[in-house]
Amino acid sequence: MSDTRPAGSLRRFMPIAAIVAAAALFFASGLQRYVTFEALAENRAALVEWTVANRFAAAALYFITYVVIVAGSLPGGAIATLAGGFLFGTVVGGLLAVAGATLGACLVFLAARTALGDALRRRAGPTLERLEAGFRRNALSYLLFLRLVPAFPFFLVNLAPAFLGMKLRDYALGTFFGIVPGTFVFASVGAGLGSVFERGERPDLGILLSPPVLLPLLALAALSLLPVFLGRRAKGESQ
Repeated sequence: MSDTRPAGSLRRFMPIAAIVAAAALFFASGLQRYVTFEALAENRAALVEWTVANRFAAAALYFITYVVIVAGSLPGGAIATLAGGFLFGTVVGGLLAVAGATLGACLVFLAARTALGDALRRRAGPTLERLEAGFRRNALSYLLFLRLVPAFPFFLVNLAPAFLGMKLRDYALGTFFGIVPGTFVFASVGAGLGSVFERGERPDLGILLSPPVLLPLLALAALSLLPVFLGRRAKGESQ
């Protein structure tokens, strides 16, 4: 009978290795210098030209960069989303950002279940306890709510479900669909950056707080919690 423990141990460390390798590549390549609004504005002509000439490679590089930013909890997520809309348009840029953010968040989720889990749990701090009740009642609904309404830091919401026993499949689905609305709003802002650059201005990232955007997001968030309320009601009637 063969011993599969070494192989299993290696698999447990693969998410950590992937995150470390990706973060090292990110900094070694100097990409952190370009994930700023100033860098995007200064290099916009060259970026557009290269993207048009190398559409697939540009999309792949953008996707990988987004995965690294989320998995490594690095700064620049909002600027990266704007850049996606600017370079690829609202639809393609939004989809690339959502896919990259989901994969990056899944890597963090898996890393939290490895030997790195204790260190990540300490980083999460006491706020983790405030999230526990919601995930215990209905993990998928609560995750959708937290993705739609960022009441807690994105990094913490990436970690908490792993510590509280959520399934990876449900986590990936909740993350993907939960970040779609906000991401596409930012990507649409990015798609209009051309005129913003020409005026020498900065985009208004407060658009998420404007009523036409915020109210539908709050409505979706409330709808995501409907299964929790219905479950409570059914439980109350059965008692």
